[in-house]
Amino acid sequence: MERIKLYLRESYNELLHKVTWPSWANLQSSTIVVVVAAVILSLLILVMDLASKQITDLIYGL
Repeated sequence: MERIKLYLRESYNELLHKVTWPSWANLQSSTIVVVVAAVILSLLILVMDLASKQITDLIYGL
């Protein structure tokens, strides 16, 4: 039990004193980059899905 307490105490200390947290502006800009990348990737997957549907409809429609 003492080892768990020590681990939690050291983890808490490390989070407070050793971790460099991003600024609010940096966090917002990083979030925007991630959201834009996710939207672009989802649109790319949508286009690929629609194209593959058209190709399979063409093949099975024969």
